[in-house]
Amino acid sequence: MTDSILIPARFNGPPRSANGGYACGIAARASTHGAAEVSLRVPPPVDHPLRLERDAERVTLYDGDELIAHSEPATVDVALPEPVTLAEAEKAAAGFDFDRYRAQHVFPGCFTCGPDRAAGDGMRLFPGKVDRPESIVAWPWQPDSSLPTHEGALDPAIAWAALDCPSGWAWYYEPRPRPHVLGRLAAEVHRLPEPGERTVVAGWQLGSTGRKARSAAAVWSAAGELLAVGSATWIELSEEQFERFRGSVS
Repeated sequence: MTDSILIPARFNGPPRSANGGYACGIAARASTHGAAEVSLRVPPPVDHPLRLERDAERVTLYDGDELIAHSEPATVDVALPEPVTLAEAEKAAAGFDFDRYRAQHVFPGCFTCGPDRAAGDGMRLFPGKVDRPESIVAWPWQPDSSLPTHEGALDPAIAWAALDCPSGWAWYYEPRPRPHVLGRLAAEVHRLPEPGERTVVAGWQLGSTGRKARSAAAVWSAAGELLAVGSATWIELSEEQFERFRGSVS
């Protein structure tokens, strides 16, 4: 089966490229499987028609003949911390140094974590430091009523976007030397939150090897119900790659 899709510019990561988690979610929601792993090959363009192809096992996203992403069935097997409570997330948010974060952000207009996005437009999920012995970042999140729906519920792509940047900011308090981009995201969505529902989004490290770093993220309800969980692979960019990446989306 083949469909044509378009990712609106609202859901960008870099200026003219889609937020990685959102793009992964677009591919994953076309899958017939409960959990999926999506690999990104190139930055997905926004406001540009893309071709989505799917069969029983695989979903692929193309820009013309160029492969953008592919999704396959997966199992998300990560050790979860104790659910971060709403009180913990609100405390982390209250002590967050916004000016430092804004000064360090490479893509401040990112839909999920961009400090330049207005409330109700972007998700504004920032890496607040949770007061625990283990390293974990978290932020309180209430899905805005303006977010897109799919088949009568919150679009699953939004849940995937919520798992993206919080996993990438798991190293915020131990900064990586160069920018890194999402290479692969596996996720399982158990329940989509309702607009206005109070939830907590958290991210934590899983380890790194060379230029690849692995991390995880989760969304919990205010009552501690696991709504979604994901594991991500991030790729550290060389200076040349970073400039090329920025050039491809500027």
